[in-house]
Amino acid sequence: MDESFDLEARREAVVREHMASENEHRFEDTLATFAHPRYELIGTGQVYDGAEEVRAYWSASRTAFPDQRNEIRAIHLAGPTVVVEFELFGTHAGSLDGSEPSGLSFQCPMVALFAFEGDRIVRERVYFDAGTIYRQIGEETP
Repeated sequence: MDESFDLEARREAVVREHMASENEHRFEDTLATFAHPRYELIGTGQVYDGAEEVRAYWSASRTAFPDQRNEIRAIHLAGPTVVVEFELFGTHAGSLDGSEPSGLSFQCPMVALFAFEGDRIVRERVYFDAGTIYRQIGEETP
Protein backbone atom coordinates (compact mmCIF):
# COMPACT_ATOMS: atom_id res chain seq x y z
CA MET A 1 0.00 0.00 0.00
CA ASP A 2 1.23 3.49 -0.84
CA GLU A 3 2.45 5.21 2.36
CA SER A 4 1.14 8.66 1.32
CA PHE A 5 -2.33 7.19 0.62
CA ASP A 6 -2.34 5.57 4.07
CA LEU A 7 -1.44 8.89 5.72
CA GLU A 8 -4.16 10.72 3.77
CA ALA A 9 -6.71 8.08 4.83
CA ARG A 10 -5.66 8.45 8.48
CA ARG A 11 -5.92 12.25 8.24
CA GLU A 12 -9.42 12.03 6.75
CA ALA A 13 -10.46 9.63 9.53
CA VAL A 14 -9.06 12.02 12.17
CA VAL A 15 -11.05 14.93 10.70
CA ARG A 16 -14.24 12.87 10.58
CA GLU A 17 -13.75 11.86 14.24
CA HIS A 18 -12.95 15.48 15.14
CA MET A 19 -16.19 16.77 13.63
CA ALA A 20 -18.36 13.89 14.91
CA SER A 21 -17.00 14.23 18.44
CA GLU A 22 -17.75 17.98 18.38
CA ASN A 23 -21.35 17.20 17.39
CA GLU A 24 -21.63 14.68 20.22
CA HIS A 25 -19.92 16.96 22.79
CA ARG A 26 -17.17 14.39 23.32
CA PHE A 27 -14.65 17.19 23.65
CA GLU A 28 -11.86 15.11 25.21
CA ASP A 29 -12.06 12.92 22.09
CA THR A 30 -11.98 16.06 19.94
CA LEU A 31 -8.94 17.28 21.86
CA ALA A 32 -7.21 13.96 21.17
CA THR A 33 -7.38 14.65 17.41
CA PHE A 34 -4.90 17.50 17.89
CA ALA A 35 -1.12 17.40 18.25
CA HIS A 36 -1.59 21.05 19.28
CA PRO A 37 -5.12 22.45 19.70
CA ARG A 38 -5.68 25.70 17.83
CA TYR A 39 -8.78 27.23 16.23
CA GLU A 40 -8.64 30.31 14.02
CA LEU A 41 -12.13 31.67 13.29
CA ILE A 42 -11.55 33.93 10.31
CA GLY A 43 -15.16 35.20 10.28
CA THR A 44 -14.75 36.80 13.72
CA GLY A 45 -10.98 37.17 13.99
CA GLN A 46 -10.88 34.98 17.11
CA VAL A 47 -7.98 32.64 17.83
CA TYR A 48 -7.99 29.94 20.52
CA ASP A 49 -4.55 28.48 21.10
CA GLY A 50 -3.79 25.63 23.47
CA ALA A 51 -6.01 23.18 25.33
CA GLU A 52 -7.25 25.66 27.95
CA GLU A 53 -8.37 28.28 25.40
CA VAL A 54 -9.94 25.64 23.15
CA ARG A 55 -11.92 24.17 26.06
CA ALA A 56 -13.12 27.69 26.96
CA TYR A 57 -14.19 28.22 23.32
CA TRP A 58 -16.18 24.97 23.31
CA SER A 59 -17.83 25.90 26.61
CA ALA A 60 -18.80 29.40 25.45
CA SER A 61 -20.03 28.33 22.01
CA ARG A 62 -22.10 25.44 23.38
CA THR A 63 -23.56 27.69 26.08
CA ALA A 64 -24.78 30.09 23.38
CA PHE A 65 -25.71 27.30 20.92
CA PRO A 66 -26.20 24.04 22.87
CA ASP A 67 -27.37 22.19 19.74
CA GLN A 68 -24.52 23.45 17.53
CA ARG A 69 -23.65 20.83 14.97
CA ASN A 70 -21.94 20.43 11.65
CA GLU A 71 -22.84 18.45 8.55
CA ILE A 72 -19.98 17.62 6.24
CA ARG A 73 -20.67 18.34 2.55
CA ALA A 74 -17.26 17.45 1.08
CA ILE A 75 -13.72 16.60 2.12
CA HIS A 76 -10.71 17.40 -0.05
CA LEU A 77 -7.24 16.01 0.68
CA ALA A 78 -4.40 18.42 -0.08
CA GLY A 79 -1.08 17.15 1.24
CA PRO A 80 -0.64 18.23 4.87
CA THR A 81 -4.04 19.97 4.79
CA VAL A 82 -7.55 18.54 4.80
CA VAL A 83 -10.21 20.90 3.45
CA VAL A 84 -13.78 20.39 4.69
CA GLU A 85 -16.86 22.06 3.29
CA PHE A 86 -19.69 21.91 5.82
CA GLU A 87 -22.85 23.53 7.11
CA LEU A 88 -22.97 24.70 10.71
CA PHE A 89 -26.33 24.79 12.50
CA GLY A 90 -27.41 25.97 15.91
CA THR A 91 -30.10 27.62 18.00
CA HIS A 92 -29.35 30.76 20.03
CA ALA A 93 -30.43 29.40 23.42
CA GLY A 94 -27.80 30.97 25.69
CA SER A 95 -25.91 34.21 26.13
CA LEU A 96 -23.69 35.27 23.24
CA ASP A 97 -21.25 37.99 24.28
CA GLY A 98 -23.70 39.17 26.95
CA SER A 99 -26.76 39.27 24.68
CA GLU A 100 -30.03 37.62 25.56
CA PRO A 101 -30.81 34.41 23.66
CA SER A 102 -33.22 34.93 20.77
CA GLY A 103 -34.29 31.30 20.41
CA LEU A 104 -33.68 31.66 16.67
CA SER A 105 -31.72 29.11 14.65
CA PHE A 106 -29.00 29.60 12.07
CA GLN A 107 -27.48 27.70 9.18
CA CYS A 108 -24.14 28.84 7.77
CA PRO A 109 -21.91 27.37 5.06
CA MET A 110 -18.27 27.12 6.12
CA VAL A 111 -14.90 25.86 4.99
CA ALA A 112 -12.31 24.56 7.45
CA LEU A 113 -8.65 23.98 6.69
CA PHE A 114 -7.15 21.36 8.99
CA ALA A 115 -3.35 21.60 9.07
CA PHE A 116 -1.56 18.39 10.04
CA GLU A 117 1.75 17.25 11.34
CA GLY A 118 1.82 13.51 10.79
CA ASP A 119 -1.68 12.23 11.52
CA ARG A 120 -2.67 14.83 14.12
CA ILE A 121 -4.21 18.30 13.65
CA VAL A 122 -2.11 21.35 14.57
CA ARG A 123 -4.61 24.01 13.46
CA GLU A 124 -8.21 24.34 12.36
CA ARG A 125 -8.78 27.54 10.39
CA VAL A 126 -12.48 28.18 9.70
CA TYR A 127 -13.71 30.55 6.99
CA PHE A 128 -17.28 31.86 7.21
CA ASP A 129 -19.39 35.02 7.10
CA ALA A 130 -20.26 35.90 10.71
CA GLY A 131 -23.01 38.21 9.44
CA THR A 132 -24.85 35.18 8.07
CA ILE A 133 -25.15 33.81 11.59
CA TYR A 134 -25.83 37.10 13.38
CA ARG A 135 -28.61 38.13 10.97
CA GLN A 136 -30.42 34.81 11.40
CA ILE A 137 -30.36 35.01 15.20
CA GLY A 138 -31.47 38.65 15.27
CA GLU A 139 -28.12 40.15 16.37
CA GLU A 140 -26.00 42.90 14.93
CA THR A 141 -22.60 41.87 13.65
CA PRO A 142 -19.97 42.93 16.17
